[in-house]
Amino acid sequence: MRRIYLDHAATTPVHPQVKEKMLPFLSENFGNPSSIHWFGREARKAIDEAREEVAKLIGAKFEEIIFTSGGTEADNLALIGSALASKGKHLITSQIEHHAVLHTAEYLEKNGYEVTYLPVDKYGLVSPEAVKEAIRDDTFLISIMHSNNEIGTIQPIKEIGQIAKEKGIYFHVDGVQSVGNVPIDVNELNIDMLSLSSHKIYGPKGVGALYVRKGVKIKPIIHGGAHELNYRAGTENVPGIVGLGAAAKLAREELPERAKHLKSLRDKLVKGVMDNIEHTIYNGHPEQRLPGNASFCFRFIEGESLLLNLDILGIAASSGSACTSGSLDPSHVLLAIGLPHEVAHGSLRFSLGMDNTEEDIDYVIEQLPKVIEKLRSMSPLVK
Repeated sequence: MRRIYLDHAATTPVHPQVKEKMLPFLSENFGNPSSIHWFGREARKAIDEAREEVAKLIGAKFEEIIFTSGGTEADNLALIGSALASKGKHLITSQIEHHAVLHTAEYLEKNGYEVTYLPVDKYGLVSPEAVKEAIRDDTFLISIMHSNNEIGTIQPIKEIGQIAKEKGIYFHVDGVQSVGNVPIDVNELNIDMLSLSSHKIYGPKGVGALYVRKGVKIKPIIHGGAHELNYRAGTENVPGIVGLGAAAKLAREELPERAKHLKSLRDKLVKGVMDNIEHTIYNGHPEQRLPGNASFCFRFIEGESLLLNLDILGIAASSGSACTSGSLDPSHVLLAIGLPHEVAHGSLRFSLGMDNTEEDIDYVIEQLPKVIEKLRSMSPLVK
């Protein structure tokens, strides 16, 4: 059976070159990077090389990269770590953040902090002016995602970062969906902390990083050793970090080519869907968005039924965030951009990758209208 994977925002396959780089560190190069003998030094050297590659990808310095277990831990370290290091008690974020940020913000609220959740417009954009107006004397952090994992909208990060810089407030950006897909320079964008994840850029799962600008004060949230520049205790995941470094190098070298390929396929997919299926909403900003993201809402159907029917046809997609796909509640992101519950329930996200082809898109455009027609014929919502 033909299988087409269009869920790269959930995870990506490990690139063959990344796997090749990792393999020696799963066998003969097994040393603990904290050991001073040859085995340890080889592991340490590999981690240092990976740290350099991740730094290059985002325009950072070697010593500003902290390896973590993934994007979620990086977000936790940024929010909780900066809260612990600050006398301030107020955090600003948006209503459409990933739950790695939202749930961490809620945790801080339960522990005496106050959080402002900024609304977004119909495209999912945060207003820089709204950020400025929300700032208080005790604001210690602004945390806004670079791009949304569900609808693909890219935020005005540079403008928000400039506001934070002028006010002397740390600015954290969840860059998990953007790093490796669009150019990011932390200095140009005025970013103080940036979260990223390996498995979103053709690296292994279970490893990520937090960029922390030199001089930014945060405290560790995992204790037990002086690893990762004293920010994150625990013996490093050497094979994973090596894989992230290799994936970062490939992303930096191939970024223009990747973006061009993804945008071309996405535009073809969007046109095919919008031209052939009525009562369809294209979610997110029409232009200011990730090159590989295409998010839709189809009226009068349930997204879960749509996903199951597509899966039968060999098409893998998502109804939104893979981290919340088990929930029956409609996406908090779609509700935040103003869609009613019954419309938000009919959401479908395609996220394209480097392995996708024009033939894949042709197949989706051929099959999707049939599935939608079949489901609508059974729907009590159709008048």
